[in-house]
Amino acid sequence: MGYFVSVDSGVKLYVEDINPFGKKTIVFLHGWPLNHRQFEYQFNVLPAWGYRCIGIDWRGFGKSDKPFEGYSFNRLADDVRAVVEALRLKDFALVGHSTGGAIAIRYMSRHHGFGVSKLVLVASAAPVGFSRETAQSFLEMAYNNRAKMMQKVIDGFFFQYITKEFSDWFMNMGMEAASWSTIAIINTLRDETLYGDLSKIHVPSLIIHGIHDKVIPFAQAHELHQRIRNSTIVPFQFSGHGTFWEERNLFNELLRKFV
Repeated sequence: MGYFVSVDSGVKLYVEDINPFGKKTIVFLHGWPLNHRQFEYQFNVLPAWGYRCIGIDWRGFGKSDKPFEGYSFNRLADDVRAVVEALRLKDFALVGHSTGGAIAIRYMSRHHGFGVSKLVLVASAAPVGFSRETAQSFLEMAYNNRAKMMQKVIDGFFFQYITKEFSDWFMNMGMEAASWSTIAIINTLRDETLYGDLSKIHVPSLIIHGIHDKVIPFAQAHELHQRIRNSTIVPFQFSGHGTFWEERNLFNELLRKFV
């Protein structure tokens, strides 16, 4: 079931709500520059195990409205809070991948983890995101050849082999985003950090990270583990940045046990 939730003046987010009467709710925050459909291989399985799965397209991405402004971590976390309140969610697990992990961390600190009982950080772009060099490279391509930029994202995303058809699917997801929101998030990942947020996380937290990740170095997972109380880290031995697909059976089973 899909619907739109108003989160700001003139801005509505698309929400995919699968198995609304499930025994436990899991909210998924996708990575840049994708949308909720990146979690297809969770949505195929977890609802059958009795879980309610909610995928949110951030503003500017997927089917959500695409305003020109509003892409700071604060604003994106506030959007999540608006969805949580609109759906009256309580005692849910919050899963964030990459930049979605950064948004989840800001949500936990800025909104005191409102409604969240468990946190799952997957290859999170935290406590830092892009270096200035990486950001500049992406920005140049985004301004001049965004499809080339998206192909560069795909080329560095996975450790395991992917088919052309799978690559095309990922490309289409990335190109559904607005160009200006894609650019804005690059700037946010370059300019904002989350060091001050980590000590404010007080719920049990699971950190999942591929040891072959070329997007967000595995060392950052260790740093999160050291700074987040009551956290557990699970290295994925055969994954890059795409643990949710590359080792999806293990990924899904971990979620099942943790949440």
